[in-house]
Amino acid sequence: MVDYHASNNQASSGGPAVYMDPREQENDWDRDLLLDPAWEKQQRKTFTAWCNSHLRKAGTQIENIEEDFRDGLKLMLLLEVISGERLPKPERGKMRVHKINNVNKALDYIASKGVKLVSIGAEETSAKEGLLLWCQRKTAPYKNVNVQNFHISWKDGLAFNALIHRHRPELIDYDKLRKDDPLTNLNNAFEVAEKYLDIPKMMDAEDIVGTLRPDEKAIMTYVSCFYHAFSGAQKAETAANRICKVLAVNQENEHLMEDYEKLASDLLEWIRRTIPWLENRAPEKTMAEMQQKLEDFRGYRRVHKPPKVQEKCQLEINFNTLQTKLRLSNRPAFMPSEGRMVSDINGSWHNLEGAEKGYEEWMLNEIRRLERLDHLAEKFRQKATIHESWTDGKEAMLTQKDYETASLSEVKALLRKHEAFESDLAAHQDRVEQIAAIAQELNELDYYDSPSVNARCQKICEQWDALGSLTQSRRESLERTEKQLESIDELYLEYAKRAAPFNNWMEGAMEDLQDMFIVHNIEEIQGLITAHEQFKSTLPEANKEREAIQAIQAEVQKIAQYNGIKLSGGNPYTTITPKSIDDKWHKVEQLVPQRDRALQEELAKQQSNDHLRRKFATQANIVGPWIQTKMEEIGRISIEMNGTLEDQLVNLREYEQSIIEYKPNIDQLEGDHQLIQEALIFDNSYTAYTMEHLRVGWEQLLTTIARTINEIENQILTRDAKGISQEQLHEYRTSFNHFDKKRTGQMDMDNYRALLVATGNSLGDAEFARIMGIVDPNNSGAVTFQAFIDFMSRETTDTDTADQVIASFKILAADKNFITAEELRRELPPDQAEYCIARMAPYSGPDAKPGALDYMSFSTALYGESDL
Repeated sequence: MVDYHASNNQASSGGPAVYMDPREQENDWDRDLLLDPAWEKQQRKTFTAWCNSHLRKAGTQIENIEEDFRDGLKLMLLLEVISGERLPKPERGKMRVHKINNVNKALDYIASKGVKLVSIGAEETSAKEGLLLWCQRKTAPYKNVNVQNFHISWKDGLAFNALIHRHRPELIDYDKLRKDDPLTNLNNAFEVAEKYLDIPKMMDAEDIVGTLRPDEKAIMTYVSCFYHAFSGAQKAETAANRICKVLAVNQENEHLMEDYEKLASDLLEWIRRTIPWLENRAPEKTMAEMQQKLEDFRGYRRVHKPPKVQEKCQLEINFNTLQTKLRLSNRPAFMPSEGRMVSDINGSWHNLEGAEKGYEEWMLNEIRRLERLDHLAEKFRQKATIHESWTDGKEAMLTQKDYETASLSEVKALLRKHEAFESDLAAHQDRVEQIAAIAQELNELDYYDSPSVNARCQKICEQWDALGSLTQSRRESLERTEKQLESIDELYLEYAKRAAPFNNWMEGAMEDLQDMFIVHNIEEIQGLITAHEQFKSTLPEANKEREAIQAIQAEVQKIAQYNGIKLSGGNPYTTITPKSIDDKWHKVEQLVPQRDRALQEELAKQQSNDHLRRKFATQANIVGPWIQTKMEEIGRISIEMNGTLEDQLVNLREYEQSIIEYKPNIDQLEGDHQLIQEALIFDNSYTAYTMEHLRVGWEQLLTTIARTINEIENQILTRDAKGISQEQLHEYRTSFNHFDKKRTGQMDMDNYRALLVATGNSLGDAEFARIMGIVDPNNSGAVTFQAFIDFMSRETTDTDTADQVIASFKILAADKNFITAEELRRELPPDQAEYCIARMAPYSGPDAKPGALDYMSFSTALYGESDL
């Protein structure tokens, strides 16, 4: 640094410049100032204003610093205001000795506080450096401000304005200030300080701007007033920051609580709506409607339920994380609203799975029942149609009076013919009984079209009864006439007797060959094939009977031709003609290969179904043990974790990803299962695993790994908040595992008591009950590892307390026992101020004023120590 005077000497003498130590230059500046009358005037003005800034608190002031302090009275009063302490009682006399004694009392008090009045000691230098550092720190963000001292750095007035703006930005528009307008800057700062900060104007702007080097002590005195004015603001800022931090924790926790409540409500509402649907066992009328019901259920299991499984798992994770955060922040445990506890959700979920259980099986049984109903209904219609076709015209035949005009031989023939009809009628009795039995079974199985079936069956039975009655009546008529008849054509009779049963056999064979069948496995279709093969083996003998019957008819023709008898018509004893026998025989021959084809097609279908069973079973027998193995591995991992928590978290997430990547195997099984259901396959002897078992196992696997990851995340939260070392966590885990006898990751109360004793906790029943209230706030009867490490660290870790928050509010309230909404809005961010105002109860103490709010009960309520 070049000395100003030295530079002038250099210029005048032409000699070399002289370097001067900065400290020597400072002393040189001071010597010059001591010789400057303007400096003395400025010093007097500054310190007079400084003294008055304190004295006016006592209701007085000074005009002349030398004269007004001469008697020592106002000097002692000034010291009392500054220190807040009482000095010895002053002497009120007017004599010089009284004045000297008062001044001495003031000086003695100053000396008693360790203040040296001679020179500048280390303490004053330290205070100066501290004040300078405070100014530098506060003004650092402002452009054109560089505070390096207490003289030149303040000449342009920007530093004064920056100090005010930093603490009260609403009072100064800093961006409008110009460095080249120091007078305006200084006057602005001094006026604002006097008007709004209660800092009296100690210097004139012109005195600072018009001086090459402003007075350092005057500037320091002025700046120290700003420091003291803002020191309270600093405390308030610190208090506000603490309150904001505490409120932020509460607001975040309340947000998490609200999220939990909403998610729990939504999930419970979904369960409430779903259970009645699953419990509805009202069957549909048709196969198509029941199959659609089954398809809807498949959609529920594959599309709608899996997200809800994830929601339930996430809900439990959120609940555990929230409880951990509450414990870490010294807040009371979260108690969800009634009916929304995790146990309530688990109970509702259990009811859901209870309603779900058996629903699919019921639908499959219903489909099987409807399948049988459709089969029986079709069988009823087929047999009824055949019977109705046979009975067509029979009543008219039985009611005709042809025997009244017939000859004896014709009557005998009619009687023989009637006997053949009776034989035929008896043969049809079995069919009528079958029709009635099918109708009865359809009734019992609650077939939707039972009324029409019953009506048709009723009609058939009534007609059958009428035929029986008419048959008996006609027989009686013919028998009365029989006595008048003498001859009968035995050959025709033999033909008729043999043709009727054979005709019935063929009709039965045709009916059997066309009969519908329903099977569900290879064994059943193979049984039908075997029966069909046995039937085919009887055809040669049946053909011989057909040829024998046809031979009788040929013998009739031969005898008639030989005897020259002209046959007037067909066989009088039967309507069964040789042609009808041949036609039916050819029909049987056509139906046999058709039946062969139908049976072979069904055999192929059942072989395909068996392939589906084997395909599903092969995959299920892999997936099932895989899921079980993974569940066991997770159980071991959660208990035998090694490495840091971060390492464990990375490993678990990789493990979770490997499980998620297995999902295509589950999807493949779902696809195979759908094909099985579409094929109406109801059993599978190749595996003990059902799709439902595998679904539940898969969901449990995903839920378990997610819970395990959440436990590690919560342990990290606890470790970071509580400062627990990795070695401590390992020790906690080892101790916990020792008493976790069942390896479930949690333990009952007896084992937990033993664990506490083993870890050095001596406790009686009351203390143990208190601890259980902390680690098991929901009274589940089980303690998790997370709750254990929370307890082991919570009582020795320093956390925010209600008392600290109360102390912070007390600062913002200017030491009052209450606070106002205006003060809260002034000191806190808007959202947190409104948060407090909405929740603080009115203050009702003896010093209460309108609008007073009780910050004490509010603070204790934040930590669960009282109710608002």
